[in-house]
Amino acid sequence: MNDSFDSHWGPATRAVRTGHRRTAEGEQGEPIFTTSSFVFQSAREAAARFAGEEPGNIYSRFTNPTVRTFEERLAALEGAESAVATASGMSAILACCMGLLQQGDHLLASRSIFGTSSVLFNKYLARFGIRTTFVDLTDPAAWAAALEPATRLLFLETPSNPLGEVGDIRALADLAHANDALLAVDNCVCTPILQRPLELGADLAIHSATKYIDGQGRCVGGAVAGDRKRVGEDVFGVLRTAGPTLSPFNAWVFLKGLETLPLRMQAHSRNAQGLAQWLAKHPGVSRVHYHGLADHPQYRLMQRQQSAPGGIVSFEVEGGREGAWRVIDATRMLSITANLGDAKTTITHPATTTHGRLSPEEKARSGITEGLIRVAVGLEDLADIQADLDPGLAPGPARNRKGFV
Repeated sequence: MNDSFDSHWGPATRAVRTGHRRTAEGEQGEPIFTTSSFVFQSAREAAARFAGEEPGNIYSRFTNPTVRTFEERLAALEGAESAVATASGMSAILACCMGLLQQGDHLLASRSIFGTSSVLFNKYLARFGIRTTFVDLTDPAAWAAALEPATRLLFLETPSNPLGEVGDIRALADLAHANDALLAVDNCVCTPILQRPLELGADLAIHSATKYIDGQGRCVGGAVAGDRKRVGEDVFGVLRTAGPTLSPFNAWVFLKGLETLPLRMQAHSRNAQGLAQWLAKHPGVSRVHYHGLADHPQYRLMQRQQSAPGGIVSFEVEGGREGAWRVIDATRMLSITANLGDAKTTITHPATTTHGRLSPEEKARSGITEGLIRVAVGLEDLADIQADLDPGLAPGPARNRKGFV
C-alpha cells in the first residue's frame, strides 16, 4: 500500500486513492509502465535484487509498477496483507492450487462453482495426484462429512453463479481451520465492495478481474488476496516461475475499474433486485434464482455477510432448452455472451455455455437445468431491460434477433 494509505479510509476512498506512488513527473493518473525489464544502478544492486536482499523491480513477468499498484489497491479493498495479479481468473485459481497444494492432498469444493473450475480440479489437478470431492455449497454437514486427514483446501464461490446460492463463509472457515485446512472464496460475483471474505475468516479471496472489477468487458485478468506468506510468497512464487502474468495495460484498465466499483456494484444490485422482482411475477417464468428475494433459502445469510445481493439473476422457463433459447433469441438489446460484470446486460444459457463441459449428471447435481437462463444485469434503465425480455416470455411466437417470426 502507498505511504498515504489510511486504514480508516472507506471502500470508495481506497478504490480511488491506494497503491499509487507518484513518480518524479508528479502525475495525477496512474502511469502504464510498458517495459519488459528494468535498469540497475550497479552490478551490486542487480545482484541484491535478484537475491531478494533488496526490494525493487527486476522483470515485468513478476515485478511491474502498474501491476503492483493494482495489487495494492485490491489488497486494500479486501483488507488483505498481500495480493497477486494474474493473467486470468482461472490462472489465479491454478496459482493458488499449485502454490498451496501438493501430491496426495485432498481438495474439498462446492458443487456450485464455475464449470471450468470443476474441469480444472477433476481433469488437470488429478493428473498431479490432487483429489477433489464436491459437496453441496449450502450444507455445512456435507462439508464436515467429506473432510479427510489429507484435506488441505476448501474452495467455494459465494454467491454461486448462476443459481445465487450462498455459502456460510464463517462456518466453513471455522471448519477448515479446525482441520488444518485453508478456505478459499471466489469473490468474483460480489467483489470486495459487497463482501469481504477475509473478514469472515477466509484465508484467500480470488477474483476474475475480467468481470466487475473491469466493468466494461475490455480485458482479461485475475487476482488472489490473502496474507504475506501464502499469497505474498507461495502464490507469488508460482507466478514468478510459471509466468501467468497480468499485462501492465490490463492492470491499468482494472485500476480505472476499481475507481468506480463502489458506485457500479450498488447500481448493478438495484437493477438486479428490480428485475428479479419483476420476473417473479411474470407468468412466463416458472422460477427465479436471486438471493435478494426474501423467499430465497439463504436470504438471511446473505444479509449477514453481504452488503447487497449483486447483479446476477437467473430464472427458469418451461420448454427446456427450446424454451430458454426462444427467450434469449427474442431479445434485441441484451448481449448474448457468457461474460458477466459488464455495464451492458448480458444473457446466456448456462447448460450449453458456462457449464456446457459438465456431464448431464454433473449438471443435474448442480441444478443447471435446460430451462435455466442467466442474466448479468447491467447499468441500462431497468424498464428497457424488462421490455427486452418480455417478448420472449410472452405466450405465442417470438421474433428472433433478425426480426422474423
